[in-house]
Amino acid sequence: MLFSMRSLRSSRYGRMLTILVFALCCIHSGKAQTCTEGFAYDRRARQCIDVDECRTVPDACRLDMRCVNQNGGYLCLPRSMYTQSYSRPEEPGPGPLPLPGPGPRPQVPAYPEPAYPDTSLGFAEQQFAAPPPGPVAPSYPIVSRTAPCILGYVLGEDGGTCVDIDECEANTHQCNPTQVCFNTDGGYTCSCLEGYWLVSGQCQDIDECRYGYCQQLCANVPGSYSCSCNPGFLLNPDSRTCSDVDECEEEPCSHACFNTYGSYMCNCDEGFELGSDGTACNDLDECSFSDFLCQHSCVNTPGSFSCICPSGYYVFEDGRSCEDLNECETGNNTCTTEQVCFNFQGGHTCLDPLQCDPPYIEFGDNQCMCSAENPACRNKPFTILYRHMDLSSGRSVPADIFQMQATTRYPGAFYIFQIKSGNEGQEFYMRQTSSVSATLVLSRPIRGPREVVLDLEMVTVNNVINFRGSSIIRLRIYVSAHPF
Repeated sequence: MLFSMRSLRSSRYGRMLTILVFALCCIHSGKAQTCTEGFAYDRRARQCIDVDECRTVPDACRLDMRCVNQNGGYLCLPRSMYTQSYSRPEEPGPGPLPLPGPGPRPQVPAYPEPAYPDTSLGFAEQQFAAPPPGPVAPSYPIVSRTAPCILGYVLGEDGGTCVDIDECEANTHQCNPTQVCFNTDGGYTCSCLEGYWLVSGQCQDIDECRYGYCQQLCANVPGSYSCSCNPGFLLNPDSRTCSDVDECEEEPCSHACFNTYGSYMCNCDEGFELGSDGTACNDLDECSFSDFLCQHSCVNTPGSFSCICPSGYYVFEDGRSCEDLNECETGNNTCTTEQVCFNFQGGHTCLDPLQCDPPYIEFGDNQCMCSAENPACRNKPFTILYRHMDLSSGRSVPADIFQMQATTRYPGAFYIFQIKSGNEGQEFYMRQTSSVSATLVLSRPIRGPREVVLDLEMVTVNNVINFRGSSIIRLRIYVSAHPF
């Protein structure tokens, strides 16, 4: 049998009349029987019976209030409002109301209780169920003839109809300052606004942020909450969840933009680096990275660099090294048809036709000869052979750069190789590699641009026939201005 708990407040007397009605039930588990509050288990009757709080609770009602026992609770009524009588079907007229005390109660029939609103917890109105079987006291006192309307109603202007009292509008309710009054038929309800809950009779703010109402950021405010999102996110129409913002749509980066969850990342093209602001791309000066980036000279360009070579060279396929430009092959030279174009590293020269100084006469290609029969040729080299070569500036040493060898051998003869002239700086020396050959060695670094003319002499000695003679190779070396 189920009952509900209600509160009745009288605007006329300003005193809350409380009916405490509890759920009446017995729980049978084994040998234990348990009744809800306001009832006690009767072993003989084997059921839960009402507890008379007016007898057992000290000072149940105070001041001018009279205690009337109810099923599962009790009622405090003003003495001045109700008569001390109950209406009995079997007795004409009102009779005396027995006060609470020892002894059996009068056997009176149970009357249905009117439905009063629950004004303490804000629950919807519910009708009381019938009381438990057996003799019980009346469920409510009968209003005296001087009070024709029940609590919460007042006699209307027509004098015959009871109309509801709006306790909320009349401000005669007993809601505490934190509650809101809602008028009901015959009473009112004290409830909390949305965003609050009732704790110990007081409406306290619900901290929605503790329960994860917001996906990201939450700010609790009295009676409500406010959601917001971290930077890079946008609050959805539901005002709770957040969506990622695609910052790249606004083109914040100088070059490339990559959207990330909650943010974005800028990327720069090759040859650029990201600036301190994270969006601008600054050109990299690749030429400052290393002196060996280009073989000759480096020129920085936006996002890249280029290598340049000096005159007489061109940039190789690798884009960094320099290769000699052979002007003699390309035709980019100033030599006449009578001259011979000789290419060397970084340049070229035009060689005039061979002219032998007397007493020498031309003998073959690039060779002058002085005949032994000519008295003017005595003590002079028998032949002078003209040769040309190029040499890179700053070449590492020691380095073998030229080789000479006797082409004619005589029985009993031996050969001596030496530098006869042109080696004033002592940059070269001759190293004899066999009895008939020798090698010219660069012993010190030499810088260009420069032309060096060496007379390399081969002395032939034959003691058998008492012969001594020599031959000269006049070697012209073109030293380039660069080490490539």
